[in-house]
Amino acid sequence: MGPTNKSQISPNTFLLMGIPGLEHLHVWIGIPFCSMYLVAVVGNVTILAVVRAERSLHEPMFLFLSMLSVTDLVLSTSTLPRMLCLFWFGAHDIAFHACLTQMFFIHSFTAMESGFFLSMAIDRYVAICHPLRHTTILTHARIVKMGASVVLRGVGFFTPHPILLRQLPYCRTNIIAHTYCEFMAVVKLACVDTGATKRYSLSVASVIGSCDGFFIALSYVLILHAVFRLPSHEASLKALGTCGSHVCVILVFYSTAVFTFLTHRFGHNVAPQIHIFVANMYLLVPPFLNPIVYGIRTKKIRDHVLGSLRVKVA
Repeated sequence: MGPTNKSQISPNTFLLMGIPGLEHLHVWIGIPFCSMYLVAVVGNVTILAVVRAERSLHEPMFLFLSMLSVTDLVLSTSTLPRMLCLFWFGAHDIAFHACLTQMFFIHSFTAMESGFFLSMAIDRYVAICHPLRHTTILTHARIVKMGASVVLRGVGFFTPHPILLRQLPYCRTNIIAHTYCEFMAVVKLACVDTGATKRYSLSVASVIGSCDGFFIALSYVLILHAVFRLPSHEASLKALGTCGSHVCVILVFYSTAVFTFLTHRFGHNVAPQIHIFVANMYLLVPPFLNPIVYGIRTKKIRDHVLGSLRVKVA
């Protein structure tokens, strides 16, 4: 890890340092991270296989869930394998272009994750508040348009990130005090004023997050209003249990995202290891929880998986 050439326009490699102050625990931290990744992969692949195989699941809720599962697989796979190489094998170096590519996948697919949470909240609102019009409102064509708009939004708003960083000169250091190539961690290494670039990134993230969060909250407020008016107490409890588990996953996603955002903006006194650990949870926990909450707790998916296992055992 010699000094970086100060005349260099862009380094050939960056050095990821992991979690500052916890380097001696990297091997142990990698164990739960790897376990979460394996659960995320197995769970999301299972959801995709079940929805594809079972035609009765080709309805809005499960189609949006499939889109969320693909997003989770890309998001976790773009970070975890590389992170585990750092934790377990001391592989700190990452090629400059690989770093920018990882950054694009992380930020664009995080935006897609938020968008698919919103899409699923809208689906639950229509299913509970307008059950007789559910299939006519959320037609397959409309679902495709909603999914495409979420993907295009994520790609469109975050494609400029690697392009902007590709143009910057880096002459301070090539050491990234993080476990992955986060935009704000990389932009700090540039040796020019990057105020406008930082403002663009923070503005995009705040607008997307706040808009999605507001409409998700509005959807669930309307859902709760409708649930409490249901004549059947049992139906109310069932709807509350389903929505409650969904809300918990969404809160984990947005609370860690807001913490990371506010730390970049105001939290200069937050310990780096706390900031980076929460930033890791922000990427790892939702892909780990989503197949459990939306998959195992969903009766149709659970019954199909258990039925397949019984057939194989027999």
